[in-house]
Amino acid sequence: MLLMQHIAKVYRTETVETNALRDFNLTVKQGEFVAVTGPSGSGKSTFLGIAGLVDTPTGGTYLLDGTDVSQMNDAARSRFRNRKIGFIFQAFNLIPDLNLINNIEVPLAYRGVKAAERQELAQAALKRVGLGSRAKHYPGQLSGGQQQRVAIARALAGSPPLLLADEPTGNLDSEMARGVMELLEELHADGTTIVMVTHDLQLAERAESIVRVKDGQATALPRGSGFLVANGGNT
Repeated sequence: MLLMQHIAKVYRTETVETNALRDFNLTVKQGEFVAVTGPSGSGKSTFLGIAGLVDTPTGGTYLLDGTDVSQMNDAARSRFRNRKIGFIFQAFNLIPDLNLINNIEVPLAYRGVKAAERQELAQAALKRVGLGSRAKHYPGQLSGGQQQRVAIARALAGSPPLLLADEPTGNLDSEMARGVMELLEELHADGTTIVMVTHDLQLAERAESIVRVKDGQATALPRGSGFLVANGGNT
């Protein structure tokens, strides 16, 4: 599903060279739920940008769903991203002037899906996250947890092979966060491949696998029995 081998990412200015990722290796199998954690500045955001095809590596190989995407040009990455990856953002990124169905339809429209099919897919996705009766509501009429559910529905509507979640509970209180996490666990149980970046070590423990990013490199961690929490994530 997702295979990164010896990925490097170097940012250069006239005077400074920063190695954001170096010899970064990660494998995510079809249907796996992986939590990616680590301190600020460790390389998590750079990893997410490359994984989501919004950035390109300086070196190494990235295979996504069997295709080498390492050196795709912008247009090819955009097309591939739209078909293969669903994004869930911390800030929801819903369009306030569009109702929920229309929000979910946006990436489908970019894909060229016809209007009738977009409506059908959007309604099914909204029902899947428990908000089927709210189709004509607007984001401002929902709680934060409900808005995140809509964002998840938007990510799922096109049935992408990979779901990338960037701090999906970061803007939610504990009760809302629990509901969103339970939904992600349900999606994983249904076979969805999920990579979740989170600072919340307790949430990371609920994933199937845990990867810690530090100094631009990835290390698999044992999970269960509060391992991460007990160690403060500093392993």
